Amino acid sequence: MSMEKMIEAEESFQRALGLKKMVDRWRNSHTHCLCQMTLSQRRNPYAILRMQDTMMQELALANKQLLNVRQAALHQLFEKEHRQYQQELNRMGKAFYVERL
Repeated sequence: MSMEKMIEAEESFQRALGLKKMVDRWRNSHTHCLCQMTLSQRRNPYAILRMQDTMMQELALANKQLLNVRQAALHQLFEKEHRQYQQELNRMGKAFYVERL
């Protein structure tokens, strides 16, 4: 395995590990919110509104994070395909036009 592929694999592993940690934190937070919700229903109805607002904000942030991860994965896929096309063209004796400034 080449050094570049090893670095890419390590980076993708680190991203996946970060996502797993984020999901675990969200799951713990969600469990905590559910426990607090049952307690606050008995105590304070405004606490329910605050927790619902917090959960909505967390979901919005999680969706943004998921979008960023998916965009990064798509970007990596495009780069990989571009390199593959370059290699195929090089084997045929052709190349992409690259404007140099």
